[in-house]
Amino acid sequence: MSSSDPSASSARDRIRDSALERFGRDGVNRVTIRAIAADAGVSPALVIHHFGSKESLRKACDAHVVALIRGGDDAAPDLTAMLESATPVRRYLARALLDGTSDAAALFDEIVELTADWLADGEREGWVRHSEQPHARAALYVTWLLAPLAFDTHLARVLGVADPHGIDATLRFAPVALDVFTHGIFTSDRELEAWRAVGKEHGSP
Repeated sequence: MSSSDPSASSARDRIRDSALERFGRDGVNRVTIRAIAADAGVSPALVIHHFGSKESLRKACDAHVVALIRGGDDAAPDLTAMLESATPVRRYLARALLDGTSDAAALFDEIVELTADWLADGEREGWVRHSEQPHARAALYVTWLLAPLAFDTHLARVLGVADPHGIDATLRFAPVALDVFTHGIFTSDRELEAWRAVGKEHGSP
């Protein structure tokens, strides 16, 4: 089967997408090649043919998620693009980060670096505020955006929705999150100055 064969590409994508969904729902350790093959409508041998092993398939899933975050050739790296993608992708990312493996750490670091570059571009273009600690800002920004993936059942309960990542909930609540990032919450520097005072007491710069 040639790699240029459209059917080969289609089968490979189906396998990867099935793995994304299975890994995100059940965790990598609990998923078998046979289960992924059944979901994709292919044989286990074809999964091995395309990916070699379950670990290689998981790495392909990581690469796919990072590619979504990077965006297209003309798009700025933006975690929001990934968060607006299919639910299985979001669940996969949440599971990968919560598993706490070295590969998950590398994936998180990659997301932070891409986001730091994106925010730096925004500073140069004038639509992102300047930060004295750009790397810390990028890491915290990523963490805030990923938090709903880890707390989705609690969010669903508190917000009164079946799926906080569904399109209806996204359209309803995404503007609330964007308002926080765009305009903030506090109307004065009182809280910021209080933390700075605490920092000075402990000798922080």
